[in-house]
Amino acid sequence: MRRFLKKLRDQLEGELHWDTLHQSMYATDASVYHQKPLAVAFPKSEKDVKGLINFATIHRIGLIPRTAGTSLAGQCVGPGIVVDMSKHLTRILALNKENKTVRLEPGVIRDELNRAIHSEGLFFGPNTSTSNRCMIGGMVGNNSSGSTSIQYGVTRDKVVAIRGVLSDGSIVEFKNISEEELADKKSKKTLEGNIYQHLISKLSNNQVQSEIRKEFPDPSIHRRNTGYAVDALLDLQPFTKSGNLFSLCPLLTGSEGTLMMMTEITLKLDLLPPPHKRLLVPHFDSVSTCLEAVVPVMQHQLQSCEMLDKTILDRTLSNTAQLKNRFFIQQDPTALLMLELAAHSEIELQKASERLQEVLKHCRGCYSTAVLEGKDIDRAMSLRKAGLGLLGNMIGDKKAVACIEDTAVPLEHLTSYINEFTSIMKRYDQKAVYYAHAGAGELHLRPILNLKTKKDIRLFRTITTEVAHLVKRYKGSMSGEHGDGIVRSEFIPLMIGDLNMELLRSIKEVFDPKGIFNPGKIIDPFLMDQRLRTPSSGNTPELKTQLDFSKNKGLIRATEQCNGSGDCRKLSGGAMCPSYRATRNEKDSTRARTNALRDFLYRTDKKNPFDRHELKQVFELCLSCKACAHECPSNVDVAAFKSEFLYQYHKSNRRPISDYVWGHIGQLNAFASVLPQVVNGVSFFLKGLLKKGLGIAPKRSLPQFSAQTLLDWFHGQTIPNAQRSVYLLVDEFTNALDASIGKSAVRLLSRLGYEVCVIGLTNTGRSEISKGFLQKAKALADQNITLFSSVINEDTPLIGIEPSALYCFKDEYPKLFTQPQKANNLAQHCYLIDDFLCKEMDKGYIDQDSFTLSTKKIKFHAHCYQKALGEPNQTLKILSFPKNYEVEQIPSGCCGMAGSFGYQHFEISMKIGEEVLFPTIRSLDETDLVVANGNSCRHQIKDGTQRDSLHPVEVLEQALIA
Repeated sequence: MRRFLKKLRDQLEGELHWDTLHQSMYATDASVYHQKPLAVAFPKSEKDVKGLINFATIHRIGLIPRTAGTSLAGQCVGPGIVVDMSKHLTRILALNKENKTVRLEPGVIRDELNRAIHSEGLFFGPNTSTSNRCMIGGMVGNNSSGSTSIQYGVTRDKVVAIRGVLSDGSIVEFKNISEEELADKKSKKTLEGNIYQHLISKLSNNQVQSEIRKEFPDPSIHRRNTGYAVDALLDLQPFTKSGNLFSLCPLLTGSEGTLMMMTEITLKLDLLPPPHKRLLVPHFDSVSTCLEAVVPVMQHQLQSCEMLDKTILDRTLSNTAQLKNRFFIQQDPTALLMLELAAHSEIELQKASERLQEVLKHCRGCYSTAVLEGKDIDRAMSLRKAGLGLLGNMIGDKKAVACIEDTAVPLEHLTSYINEFTSIMKRYDQKAVYYAHAGAGELHLRPILNLKTKKDIRLFRTITTEVAHLVKRYKGSMSGEHGDGIVRSEFIPLMIGDLNMELLRSIKEVFDPKGIFNPGKIIDPFLMDQRLRTPSSGNTPELKTQLDFSKNKGLIRATEQCNGSGDCRKLSGGAMCPSYRATRNEKDSTRARTNALRDFLYRTDKKNPFDRHELKQVFELCLSCKACAHECPSNVDVAAFKSEFLYQYHKSNRRPISDYVWGHIGQLNAFASVLPQVVNGVSFFLKGLLKKGLGIAPKRSLPQFSAQTLLDWFHGQTIPNAQRSVYLLVDEFTNALDASIGKSAVRLLSRLGYEVCVIGLTNTGRSEISKGFLQKAKALADQNITLFSSVINEDTPLIGIEPSALYCFKDEYPKLFTQPQKANNLAQHCYLIDDFLCKEMDKGYIDQDSFTLSTKKIKFHAHCYQKALGEPNQTLKILSFPKNYEVEQIPSGCCGMAGSFGYQHFEISMKIGEEVLFPTIRSLDETDLVVANGNSCRHQIKDGTQRDSLHPVEVLEQALIA
C-alpha cells in the first residue's frame, strides 16, 4: 500500500501524508471517537479529487471528507483516506449581488465569508457556535443550523447548487431543474442519469410517499437531519405541483459526504439583519420553568432564542476569557434564555422589547431579566458560543458526552419531552447538561459519563437508545443539526422505519455502489460504542512530571480537556493560535498538539513515552504564547505541555547546542553585561558566524546590550524614602538589554511618591522554562520564591517591567515550586508595572495633574502573556491617564517573536506579524507613538516595520510635568 500511496502522491497537485503524526492528528474530530486513517490528503483541485476517487475505487478504500473537523458525531473519523478540504479549497469564486448568491469552495470559513460580503449588505444566515472556524463544506455536509435558524433557516434552505465528483469520477452539478430538464437527465445512460431515474421512480410510488410522511420527523421541525432528506424532496415538483423546482441539493445537504465529493457550493444569501439590536436575558429558577417560557416568547419574532443551564454557567467561572462575559448574570440562575430582538429603528426596537418584557413578567420562575445592547450583546453571545468548548474543562474522567445532544421535537412538546428526558436521567443517576437552541425545539442535552469504564460505555448505549425511543414517540428528529455520524447512524432505522431505511440503502447503492464515500456513516454504520478516544480499561497512565498538573489530575487528563471543537483554528480575533494562522496546517494548531500528545502517551510501549520524534514535530512551531490557556474554552495550556515534553524528550535525546544557548539566555545576558560594549562589537563583526551557529536568519537583527546595567545604575542612585515602598524586579532581560526602560520605571515611581527597592539581579528562568530545562527552572523558582517571600506582601509588592519575566511568578512558579501554596501566596502580590500603576490610579494615589496636558496619539500592542494572564485594558488606562492622550489597542494577536522563536523561525515569525500588527503600524502617522510592553515585541516591531516602540513607563515618565 505504501508503494501505491507514493504513486498517488506523485499524481496529486496537493499533498498526501501517511506518517504516524498525520494519522494521529486526524484520528479524531470533536466527537468521542478515534480511528487512525490510512492517509490524509490535501487536494488542490477538482482533478485531485477525481484522482482520489479513482484510487479509492481501485483499492476499495474509504474517503472521509473533512473541513474544520468540528463534527460532534464522528463524521470525520474513519479507516480510509481523510480528504482535508480546509487548506487549499478555500476560495470565494463569484458573488452575484442581483440574485443574492455566492459560489465558493468547501473550505471557506463561515465568518470569513460574511466578512467578505458584508459591504454588499448580504450575509449567510446559518450561524453555528463554531462560526469563526467551521467551513461551508462541513455546514452543508451536516445541514448546520445554529442560533439564527428560527429567523434565517438552516443550511439546507440556502443551498442553490452543488458541484462535485461522483463515485465513477464524473463531474456533475446538482441544482434546480424543470420537469423537462428532469426528463432529459433521466434519459442519460450515465451515473447521474441513473441517480435521477432511481430517485424519481422510488419517490413516485404512493406507498413510498405514504411511508415517508408517516415515519419521518414532524415537518414542523425545521431542524431535522435523520438519514437522507427524502422527505424534503417530496415537497418539490413533480411530487408537489405547487412546490419549487426539483433539486437533489436538499438530499445532498446533510448526507455527510456519503454520496459524493463536493468541490463547489452555491449559496443563497440574505440581506443583513436590521441594525438595531437588543438582547433580553431572563433568569429562571429551574430548567422546567425556563422551557415553559419558550412557546410564549417565540411569538415575538426573535432573531434567536438560546438557553444556558447552570452546568454551562458554572464552567465559565474557571475560564479566564469567559469569566469577563458573565457581567450580566444576576444571582445564581438554574437556567436562562437569550432572546435577541432586531428592528429597523430604535422606536420599533423599544416597543418590541417592552412587549417581550411584559410577557416575561408573567413567566413562572423568571426572577430577573437583563437587557443588553451594543458590544454587551456580543460578549453575552460569546459566552453562549463557548458552551461546547466549556464542557471540555470538566476536570477528571467524567465528561459531558455528545450522543443525545442533538434531539429536536415540535416546539409545543418541548417541555413535556424534557420532563420525560429528565426522568430518564434521574433513573440513571444523571445530572445532564441542557443548553442551546430552545426556540427551535432543540436542546443540546448531554449525560455526564466516564467512557474509560465499561459500565459507562454500556450506559452510553443504553441512554442513547432510550432517548431515541422517546424522540420517536414525539415524532422528533434524533439529529437536529449535528448529523448522524457514528453516534446516531445505528438509530436511523428506529427513527424512520425499516422500509424507509431500505429506501436510503438503495440511494446509497446507486450513488456509491462500491461504498467508498465516508463508510460507516448513515448506511452500514460503525457501532456507536466502539472506536472510542480512550481505552475502556478504566486506567489512565500516571506519569511523573516536573510541572505540577495536579489541578487537572495529571498531564494526560489535562490533554483530555481538549474536545476537538477547534477554537484554535479561528483566523481572526484574539491571539490563538498564531502558528496555525501562519501555516494553515492542522499540525500547527493547539488541537493537533494536544491530540498528538494524548494519543502517543496513551498508545506507546516505550520506556520513555515522550520519546517520539512526531511530538517534536508537532511542538516545533508552538510559540508558547499562552493564548490557548486563556482563549481555549477548555483551558488547554499547550505552553505548559511543550515545556514538559521538551524536558522529558531530552532525557532520551541529545539537545542541539542552540538549545543550551537559548535555554540559558539569562545567564549569558549576565555574562555579556559585564563588558557590554565589547560583546556588542564582537557580535557586530561576527554576526554572520553567530547567526549561522545558532540558526538565526540573516535578516533578523541581534539585540544590543545596554552600556550600563540597570543594577549598576541603580546602585549609584539616591532613592528618596517615601510612605509607600515597592520592590522592582530586576530581571535578566531588563537588566542587560532594556536598562533604559528600567531607569524610566525607577524615576517614574520615585517621582510619583514610591520608594523603589531592589534585591539584586533575578534570573526568573523564563528561557529555561521555554526550552524545557525544568530542573534548572525549578531551582530558580525555589530560589526566587524563598528570596522574595520574606519581603513581598500587600504593602510592599513586587513590580515587574518585562511581562514574560514577571508572569513566571504568577503562572509557572506555582507549577514548579515544592510548596505551591507559598508560590500562590507570593503571586498575589506580584504585579506587572502597568497593572500596579492602574490600581494605584484607581485608588487616587496618583494625581492626574502630575501629567502633561499635551496631546498625543498612541497605538498599543500588548504582550501575549498580558493578554493571557493579565489585563491589557489596564495598560490602556494608564497610557490615557494624561488627559489629552488618545490611546487605542492594536487588535493584534501574537507579534510573532516569542523570544527565541523569532530568531529560529524568521519567515513564520514575520508572517505572524504581517497578519495585523505590521500593517497597522505602517499605516500610522509618524507622530503617533507605538507602545509595546514586551522586549520581544519591540524587537519584532523594529525588524518588521523599522519603527521604534516605547514601553508604557517611558511614555508616562516623559509625560510627567517637570
